[in-house]
Amino acid sequence: MKQSIRVIIGGAYGDEGKGLVTDLFSAQNASTLVIKHNGGAQSGHTVEYLDEHGLEKRFVFHELSSGSFRGADTLWADKYLPDLYKLSEEMEAFSEVSGFKPSVYACENTCITLIDDVLLNMAAECARGEKRHGSCGMGIYEAVLRNQAGFPVTVKQVKELPLEDLVERMRGIRKEYLPLRLKELGLSLDDPGEYGELLQSDSVLVNAAVEMKRGAQYVELIKEKRSFMERYGNVIFESGQGLLLDWDYEPGFPHVSASKTGLDNPLQFLRECGLKPDEVIYVVRSYLTRHGAGPLPHECGGAELGHVLSDETNVPNPWQGTLRYSRYDSLQAMLQPMAEDFRKCRGETKASLCITHLNETEGKLRFATGDLTVDEFVELPRVSSIFSQIYLSNTKYSRDITCMFPPFCV
Repeated sequence: MKQSIRVIIGGAYGDEGKGLVTDLFSAQNASTLVIKHNGGAQSGHTVEYLDEHGLEKRFVFHELSSGSFRGADTLWADKYLPDLYKLSEEMEAFSEVSGFKPSVYACENTCITLIDDVLLNMAAECARGEKRHGSCGMGIYEAVLRNQAGFPVTVKQVKELPLEDLVERMRGIRKEYLPLRLKELGLSLDDPGEYGELLQSDSVLVNAAVEMKRGAQYVELIKEKRSFMERYGNVIFESGQGLLLDWDYEPGFPHVSASKTGLDNPLQFLRECGLKPDEVIYVVRSYLTRHGAGPLPHECGGAELGHVLSDETNVPNPWQGTLRYSRYDSLQAMLQPMAEDFRKCRGETKASLCITHLNETEGKLRFATGDLTVDEFVELPRVSSIFSQIYLSNTKYSRDITCMFPPFCV
């Protein structure tokens, strides 16, 4: 069976339309596996889908893949940090919309986010006041640090440990690791506040463990990645966040994600299997958005960019505030992060670009240096030197995405 492998990556600060693109390519093959490889439940990828009767269905995916409407299976790679506490809620909510529950798999050594990670994240971000990093309070960075400190909990442990043993494991982490991390953050349980009280509550751990065990029932473990992947003709890596939030993106620090948002994780996963991607698809809007704290040059109101529609997914919230808008600083600023990331492929595959939300900007890309029509953009040598093809999205449905080729790339 000929296998197609694609990697879908956000080219900016997230919210570009990665769910839309994942839905598009999941629809092309009934045997599809979508691999979640970075971040965790903080991702929110929206898919609006028309079923065979023309009825619209909408869902925001967090831990299930955005290919789920198309029957795609989901795999949590070993760099992903799922929150089993939240999985049951998402699975049951999706089942109500779709009428079925998709299959979810995980590598045996995939580590999870714990309730104390979430509480620590919330406490730390609140303590920063006006100097917030822009975290969404889902505990990803805290889970990374806890794992690095030698206190991991894996999906396999949650599935296999008796409930009492799982709770005891979480108590041990709270006893041995929590005081060290609180000291690093300059926080104390002596003046606990809302989150401190929860961090001292044993019932919080017990209730969390119960929900984690319930969520784990939906997950099947895999022992060997290569043989598992051979079951699928279509493999898609669905990335969370965007390149400008990558942990190693120094210009954005500290307003970055605690994960690798580009090609690093997918390439490592594939090389361990003796495979390589067939296509890397970078996704951007026709304008720039950012959700959360951090610099955003040329920030403006959405109305200044065109007919920007209300975003039902990125609603205002206490952690990341309101979705922010701007023009791209320049063509160079837009393309450089994608070009640098794509070099990691060492010429072994092709890069494509998907531009979304074009219907909101009259088919133009908004730059501070001057707007460009799609035709003008595609004809630029800098664009054709990177991308073999350009996908264009003018509606909220993946079925309407079209494709064009830059000059000299046909």
